[in-house]
Amino acid sequence: MSLEDKNLVKEETEATTTKWFDQIKLHAELIAALFSGVLIAAGWLLDKNELATASVITYILAFIIGGFAKAKEGIEETIANKELNVEMLMIFAAIGSGIIGYWTEGAILIFIFAVSGALETYTMNKSHKEISALMELQPEEALRVTDGKKEKVHVSQLIIGDQILVKPGERIPSDGKIIAGHTTIDEAAITGESLPVSKDIEDAVYAGTVNLNGSITVEITKSNSETLFQKIIELVQSAQTEKSPSQLFIERFEGTYVKVVLAVVVFMMFAPHFLLGWSWTETFYRAMILLVVASPCALVASIMPATLSAISNGARRGILFKGGVHLENLSHLQAIAFDKTGTLTKGKPEVTDIIVADGYSEEEILLKTASIESHSTHPLANAIIKYAKNTLKQSFLNPESMEDVAGWGVKATIDHEEWKIGKAKFVGAKAAENFANGAAAQMATEGKTTVFVQKNGEITALIALQDVVREETKRAISDLRKQGIYTIMLTGDSQNTGKAIAGKAELDDYIAECLPENKVEHLKHLKEKYTNVAMVGDGINDAPALATANVGIAMGEGSDVALETADVVLMKNDLPRISEAITLSRRMNKIIKQNVVFSIIVITFLITSNFLQFVDLPFGVIAHEGSTILVILNSLRLLRS
Repeated sequence: MSLEDKNLVKEETEATTTKWFDQIKLHAELIAALFSGVLIAAGWLLDKNELATASVITYILAFIIGGFAKAKEGIEETIANKELNVEMLMIFAAIGSGIIGYWTEGAILIFIFAVSGALETYTMNKSHKEISALMELQPEEALRVTDGKKEKVHVSQLIIGDQILVKPGERIPSDGKIIAGHTTIDEAAITGESLPVSKDIEDAVYAGTVNLNGSITVEITKSNSETLFQKIIELVQSAQTEKSPSQLFIERFEGTYVKVVLAVVVFMMFAPHFLLGWSWTETFYRAMILLVVASPCALVASIMPATLSAISNGARRGILFKGGVHLENLSHLQAIAFDKTGTLTKGKPEVTDIIVADGYSEEEILLKTASIESHSTHPLANAIIKYAKNTLKQSFLNPESMEDVAGWGVKATIDHEEWKIGKAKFVGAKAAENFANGAAAQMATEGKTTVFVQKNGEITALIALQDVVREETKRAISDLRKQGIYTIMLTGDSQNTGKAIAGKAELDDYIAECLPENKVEHLKHLKEKYTNVAMVGDGINDAPALATANVGIAMGEGSDVALETADVVLMKNDLPRISEAITLSRRMNKIIKQNVVFSIIVITFLITSNFLQFVDLPFGVIAHEGSTILVILNSLRLLRS
């Protein structure tokens, strides 16, 4: 074996060993819990064989190994917060059980408590899994091209304006736009969409997505720290650390409750002996049982695992929550206000109608119009060009002359013919009004923008354009209506446009001609009427309204300001995800209520049974800790779609 082969084998062995140790570290809490279970079984067998000393030593080892993680956590939190917690109650209960000779019960308490802790850790790890997977998707290096020279550099060294080469099968290192080549890209890591997307020159590409076929040259448009990919990671990380109102209440309640339990336990160590005539052994025994069964372990575990599971579920489907509070609030929504452009609609005008005068061919008019508009940068011109490219099977012509008349339209000469394209007044207001039996007036009532085409002084065509409603909008509104949510559109467009779009989207209502400050005022009125209101938008002008709403929801392709202001982000720009997010929120709140009610019933039943001397320590330990495990398992159901 050559030296190179030996080094390769050595590297592979080291990598395997590191991976093995990482797995052990990841599951250390569960391994410790299971090992303590083995020690408990060994201690029980030793006790049965009348080896009492060996049995006690084995149980003590089970206490230490199984309870170390939770004891460390409890002590550290007690010191940091200067307040006792559930973990400390469990430590006292286990030590107390050992003092009165119930080593097996104390060890079982530690074992089940350790297993429930390992389950909580599993939930945390599961919720972090999507983030870890995302972080692994972004390449660390990029192939930068400078003056024809290729150089591998770390992605952190890329700056805006750099050009990088991305080969087939490689992941794109940073956000940018294609300046050479065309390809198909798998954007599932960003949008959740399974179908690949075709990309051509000037199309945007995102870090972490996969270039499937064809080499492309990409110009960097954002620094590495500001890519959409990094924003996803930051959004979910912040969501996992922010606690919901329910969780904050439980944590405040826990501190007070623990003090009350300890006070009652101290009272129980003496009072029953003098008041009820119990023996000292029975009195202390019942006090230890109370310490176990009154601990609010299940209650404390009712919320956080459920919240983390729901956040993880949403992230997997392209719904990013910036905190548990926003996820919890979604279930209380009674109304949702939508921006129009880029939210309910595609945000770009599209050709909807072409009316051609008698004696003219639609193909000829479209070819000449698109050939002229191809030299313009107006958004309406781009829409006409796109429509022509999809309709015609021939190349555009080159105008002999071209003049852009600002605010009116364009003039051009093709084949010695004079052409005008633009507003009604540009081609003659009266003639435009009468063209095609007044078709322009009818289209205006439908919220469409009209462009007239004139050849040698005669109007030859009318082209109508409109920012069309997204295909999924109608379904999204229908889903929200089924959930009992009132929907309204707030738009800066005209009354005609607002009415037309609201009708096509089947919204409950609309308010047109809204400036950004008007949107805020209308939202305040909606909040007075419906209490809990969400706002959905994508632009800079939507940011004030997003901040005003109880829940701000931003479209993933929206402006940076909108993304930063919003509480929830739809990475795929998929409006039906709003209904899914509300359903997820309602599921989460339902499961939390189930957990809380179940926990309280179990604690009440066990405390009552203990006072009546019906429950023994083994059953109390199993019932109490078992309820904690059941609560966590119930929360894990939220990981499923």
